[in-house]
Amino acid sequence: MNNLEPAQHSPSTPAAGAPETLSGTVIGLDIGGTKTRGVRFEDGVPVRDQSAGSSNVQNVTREQAMANLAELFAGIGGGRVDEVYAGSGGIDTDEDAQALADLIAPHAPGARITVVHDSRLLLAAGGASTGVAVIAGTGSAAWGRNSAGEEARAGGWGYLLGDEGSGYWLGREAVRHSLRRMNQGLEPDRLSKALLESCGVEEPGKLIALFHDPRTGRRYWAQQARLVVEAADAGDEVSIGLVDQAGRDLADLASQAVRQLGLDGPVILGSGLGMNVARLQDAFKARLAEEGIVDVRILRQDPVFGVPRLVAEQRG
Repeated sequence: MNNLEPAQHSPSTPAAGAPETLSGTVIGLDIGGTKTRGVRFEDGVPVRDQSAGSSNVQNVTREQAMANLAELFAGIGGGRVDEVYAGSGGIDTDEDAQALADLIAPHAPGARITVVHDSRLLLAAGGASTGVAVIAGTGSAAWGRNSAGEEARAGGWGYLLGDEGSGYWLGREAVRHSLRRMNQGLEPDRLSKALLESCGVEEPGKLIALFHDPRTGRRYWAQQARLVVEAADAGDEVSIGLVDQAGRDLADLASQAVRQLGLDGPVILGSGLGMNVARLQDAFKARLAEEGIVDVRILRQDPVFGVPRLVAEQRG
């Protein structure tokens, strides 16, 4: 079975590529659609590591975001904090960044707070200052930067407008597949049966109401991506096609950013699906190879461990 959770990192050792001479206390936050990961760095060394629910107000209410941040900082905050560096999905404008910074500020009085799109963390965690980072988790997006400081993004529009190749996309496509079979008068197949069992419903028609029920939401359907991955690993042709399509769609996002920036690479694939699903990785690499992009890397540590590098660059 593929693990769809991001790889873990020991809190007692420096992050790979991290500047161990980075002075002071820095808290790094990686805010996804499903959870918020926080790590406290003391002089560049991770010493506390905690997760809570998402604090992205595009996925949860402002009140829930505040509660999740309070839970997180109860575990990794306290004492003097010099800087908080947060990466989050949905940071498209200065106003977006300021709104999140305002939620963080009460938990780190006096600290310098920086909020960026979460794809920046991924690139830094891959040990690169230039290149393109691709998020493949609950949502999806690509972001890159070249040596001239020019930036480019592709995707990252949210689940209603895009998020191709994401966990949510895979979960939704599993539902659509099951409903198409129902409309064609076909019995549920392997993927459909797994989905029905996971959702606790007896027949595909009940998936419609469940999908539109606000109590399920984006996170719930993104979690169903594991069913598609498991069925693909067991040889289910429909599921294989969906996982391969996810890899190709993610590669197309990367290719857009690469072309805009005039880069040859690297392209770094990360987040839960990107770091852990080999079939998706293979499809991703193959699609980029068709475009002549061969410097493709799979992230080996969670994006939050790119924070020390970003803070060091920011300090100059």
